[in-house]
Amino acid sequence: MTIGAALQQGAQLLEQGAIAAPRLTAEVLLAYALGRGREYLYAHPEEELSEVAWIHFGRYLHERLQGKPAQYITRRQEFYGRPFKVTPAVLIPRPETEHVIEAVLELSPLPATGLDIGCGSGAVAVTLQLETGARYWATDISTAALAVAAENARSLGASVQLVACDVASAIAAGSVELVVSNPPYVPLNEKETLQREVRDYEPHLALFGGPGGLDLYQKIIRDAERVLMPHGWLIVELGFKTSEAVRAMLGRRWSDVCIRPDLAGIPRVLAARLRS
Repeated sequence: MTIGAALQQGAQLLEQGAIAAPRLTAEVLLAYALGRGREYLYAHPEEELSEVAWIHFGRYLHERLQGKPAQYITRRQEFYGRPFKVTPAVLIPRPETEHVIEAVLELSPLPATGLDIGCGSGAVAVTLQLETGARYWATDISTAALAVAAENARSLGASVQLVACDVASAIAAGSVELVVSNPPYVPLNEKETLQREVRDYEPHLALFGGPGGLDLYQKIIRDAERVLMPHGWLIVELGFKTSEAVRAMLGRRWSDVCIRPDLAGIPRVLAARLRS
């Protein structure tokens, strides 16, 4: 079996299994089985697959056909141009979360200290630390998620202090200039409408935000009021149709409230500034 033939067969199997982007997925899985980049597949289509590579590729195809996300198979997802390790203990970073990064980078002056609440893989905290050079802390209630975040910080050379706690309960009052978060915001009653890749494989702790998807926002706002310095910023990712509800949670202590849309025009990020 050559690389070219294996790639063609894999893409056909995935297409028959109604897997999105079957050709691309087959390329990703075959390249992973070979321990090579995708470009290698096109440069060596006539190369014979080893028995070990063929066995691995077959197993990866089977896992993907069962619904397992390709990112959990390859244990990798790119975010803001960097490769992050992902496991079933953490949510797979999404492109829309990059709008949180962009919102922070537009602040002037850039905060010198920041906190990422519910950090998961560490994608947001690690990216912001590397992009700005600021001091960052990151919290998560899941120690398994924090282990993944720690590995990502080490491999990418980011200096991020990781703390196991609920929201920001272990962070000192008035200690940071910025709080960011991509909280769980999927309503529980929408569970059965999710793609099986999300519903059956990604951690529910990082997905579901209670009956209306809003449970964590109130806690984050409350803790942000405590840990932020005067005039510090809160920037959070928003779920679908949650922007006005989250805005309404901000009391008189907040100003400069701004909601920015994603590329599809959906309100995606809320930024607000704590008054003195």
